[in-house]
This record gives sequence, structure tokens and C-alpha cells, in this order.
Amino acid sequence: MTTYLDDYTNYIYQTDYADFYNAVVRVSNSESYGTGALLYDGKSILTAAHIFEDANTDNITVYFDTKFGTQAYGATITVYEDYDTINSNGDLAILTLDENPSSFYERYDIYRDSFEIGKDFTMVGYGAYGSGSTGELYYETDILKLKTTNTFDTFFSIIGNDSSTNIAWDPLPYTILAADFDSNSSLTDAIGYILNINSIATNLTEGMIASGDSGGPAFIDNLIAGVASYSASISSYSYNTDINNYVDSSFGELGGWQRVSSYAEWIDKTIRAGYEDAPNSKEEVQKAIYEGDSGEINYTYFLLEYTEDRSDVLGNITLSYTTRDGSATAGEDYIFSSGIITLYSDESSVIIPVEIIGDDNTYEGNETFYLDVTSPSFGSFGEGVDTLTASRTILNDDFFIA
Repeated sequence: MTTYLDDYTNYIYQTDYADFYNAVVRVSNSESYGTGALLYDGKSILTAAHIFEDANTDNITVYFDTKFGTQAYGATITVYEDYDTINSNGDLAILTLDENPSSFYERYDIYRDSFEIGKDFTMVGYGAYGSGSTGELYYETDILKLKTTNTFDTFFSIIGNDSSTNIAWDPLPYTILAADFDSNSSLTDAIGYILNINSIATNLTEGMIASGDSGGPAFIDNLIAGVASYSASISSYSYNTDINNYVDSSFGELGGWQRVSSYAEWIDKTIRAGYEDAPNSKEEVQKAIYEGDSGEINYTYFLLEYTEDRSDVLGNITLSYTTRDGSATAGEDYIFSSGIITLYSDESSVIIPVEIIGDDNTYEGNETFYLDVTSPSFGSFGEGVDTLTASRTILNDDFFIA
């Protein structure tokens, strides 16, 4: 992760195993490596497909940082079906972990709005580091997870369509977010020079993705809005804002992030296809679940169903959901979950998973928590009803005698 200041060890770029970014992970296939992030289901890693291109995918490993080093997990891969290797369109993959990591780690939802342009974001990754004036420092060997900021200025398709530029690839319209690496000088404001969209650095944390950051998340409001895909140096007529005229993540270059909101349906449906033993109908729903052994994480599933004729509704239906404590406590008995759930145009029901935290050290008795669903974008819950609520009981399965 190339950073703005000359000293990449400055605390403003640092991350910690216990902070919000602790579920940004390092991914590897023994031949190359990149970055990824743990999604809302607690078992899926969103990353870039090109990391695994032309490589053996039988030995994928995902590394989580811990206080004492790293914790490794095996994983299988699903690549976006229309990934275009030539033009880097749809450069996305989901890694499914062999087991859920500890509840200690964050679970990230994705950005589902379409208002990324003009917004500041935080990028996090395990890539090469240096400064905007030096570019990547190839001789550095430490593995660091750093964070920097930038602003999504435009889409790469708009840059490619501008008559003053000549890029060698064909980005799909409005699917690849672009940001340039500014130095607080108009001389390196690449997008400002090409499109007259002037922005000369967010602040001292302005940065750019570098080698090894591929697949890393770009967060808007703590939601994953972009996935790091590539960097580029682009000239306009006879002028090039890149300070050294070759791609090394230095000042004046641009980065491209796959726009997550454009692929939300694929991400959601890929995750849903992997739910184990999920109910297919309300008759199959189990309203009680054993907590399991200490350190073990299991799922309970809620089924949300649209009961009218789905074919009468054009497009998607969205609703908000959130878990709520009863006698069970989030963070101790289950993992808090909230966000937007979407019934896509071909769906009349959808599963909402919640992770249950095992504990065989303390007898607590049976405990209950709730899931509240609100704000349907279409239809209603009935006259005067604002919230649908369902409950789950966590059964204590340890020995007890009195």
C-alpha cells in the first residue's frame, strides 16, 4: 500500500489485529498473494479473481492476523462467471473458508447504493509500501497491513470514452471506480487534468493501491464499496501526470476498483448457495439451535418470504434487518447482524443467517434473541404493522445437575 507521506511507518497508516479492519485478510495460492475481506455471512472472503488466474487453486490459504501471528484457513474459490481477463471486467472472486473464524473478527456488509462518486473511502491491504514520491519500495520484505484514503472521482469507462485519452483496454460502463493519486498539486491531478474533475488529495492519508493490494476492500461508511483491481498511468495528448512515467503507484497514477454495487446480486446469491442445511420452506425452519462447543460457530437461519405473487412485482425488493438481544447477548451468544436484505426479481423468499457462538465452559440455560425486519421497498406487513419479528432459542447442551 503506497502512502502519501515519506514515512510509511507513521501511525496514521497502521492497522491492528483488534481494530475494525481485523477481518481484512491476506490470501495466497502458494504462487501469488493478495488481499480480501470477510463478508457478512462469516465464511466468505471477497477478493480479486486475477490473483488466482493461471494458478493452482487447490491450495488456497487465507491468513487472519492475531496477537501472536497469523491463523491460517483453507478455502475454495468461486470466480465471477463473466470475468473478462483481457479487460479486467468482473475481476471478483469469493473464497469460502473451511470453517468460520472467531467471532472476534468483523463481518462486513457491502455498499448497495449507487452514490460512490465523490465520496472519500478507506482502502486496506497487504501490498507493497513506499511513498507517492518514490513509488513502491521493492526491496522491503516485511508484510504489513496498511490503510490509506482517497476519493472515487469517476468511472474508468468515462476516462476511456474521453477523446483526449487512449487506454488499451475496454472497461464496462460504470462498473470500475477510479481514483487518482494526488500530491496536493494540480500537476499530479490526473483525473482533474483529463476530465476537469479537480481534487488534489483527501488529506495526509491520501494513498494508492500497489502490488499485493489486489482484492483489498475500499470502505465507504464501513461498507465494502470497491475491490482493488489494478493501477494505471494514463497520458492525455502530450502530458502525463505520472511523476516517473511507469506504473509503480507513484503520484499522478490512477487505481481501479471493481464497483461492488454492480455485482451485489452475484455476491449475495453466491453466498446463499453455500448455506449448509438452510431451510427451503417455512416448514423446515428450526427455531431452536444447540450452541455447540467452545470456539465453534454454527448457524441459525431465518426465512423471509414474500407471500403475494412475486411475478406482479418488477425488480428487486429490499428490507432492513437487525438482530436484537433477548436473554441471549450479542458478542457472547451470537454475532450481531444488521443490514439490507434483497429479494431479487427471481426470488420470493430469502435466508438471513445468524452465527451462534459455542460455549461449553459456562452453564447459562436456554437463551433467546430476535430478528427484526423493517422498511420494505414494496408492499407492507399489514395495516399498522411496522416490524416483523422472529425469535430463536439457543439451547444449552452442556451437562448440568442440581
